[in-house]
Amino acid sequence: MTSRKASSSSSSSSSKKGDDKYTIILPTYNESDNLPIIIYLIDSELEKNFIDYEVVIVEDNSPDGTLQVAQQLQKIYGEEKIKILPRPGKMGLGSAYMDGIKKATGNWIILMDADLSHHPKFIPQFIERQKKLKCEIVTGTRYQSGGGVYGWNFYRKLTSRVANYIATVFLTPGVSDLTGSFRLYRKDVLEKLISVNKSKGYVFQMEMMVRANQFNYKIGEVPITFVDRIYGVSNLDSGEIVGYLKGVMTLFFDI
Repeated sequence: MTSRKASSSSSSSSSKKGDDKYTIILPTYNESDNLPIIIYLIDSELEKNFIDYEVVIVEDNSPDGTLQVAQQLQKIYGEEKIKILPRPGKMGLGSAYMDGIKKATGNWIILMDADLSHHPKFIPQFIERQKKLKCEIVTGTRYQSGGGVYGWNFYRKLTSRVANYIATVFLTPGVSDLTGSFRLYRKDVLEKLISVNKSKGYVFQMEMMVRANQFNYKIGEVPITFVDRIYGVSNLDSGEIVGYLKGVMTLFFDI
């Protein structure tokens, strides 16, 4: 199968806006159903906005054939657009990002979920906000006007709101959505934040924003709509909630 991009890459590269390149890191585990859709959406949204990009798929040995799906997508879109990093198993979100950065050739890194919770249509808005504010980080927020959550029941929405409120009161991070995972980072800033991040699981994203505020990085926000995954299973449980509350208190006394 020939690359779909082979015939157009040379003609389109000269029309890209500016010199910035964006690397999208997608950690995957059992995302064989979602991966083709999210890659299609990324390509569609970024190509029509003339954004120079690549995707690094960090694949943690999924038993559902995600790696094989990624390899087929690489044949379709081309190796210059789709890079694959197979790993022996689930090794944590922070290590997935750090390993992904090693394969990144972009000077900006976009972190998002592969489960269709985050729509790539917001990426051009992230880039526009970054350029306007000249900030090092842009984060998606569900809790500003224009943002929202779809597919969650009342309990899940309430839990998220309360968790975010508790963290905001104790940690004063300067952003409205601490636990979101749809973000744009300058590459060197992301590397530094991950290097000092001590948390895992649900608390990881929260600490990234708290540390960014600690180091006085400028952060912009873009309202986004978060959609609960269509395929697969969400992983929030009581253990994650307890871990989150412990994480808030640990950061409160540590920073």
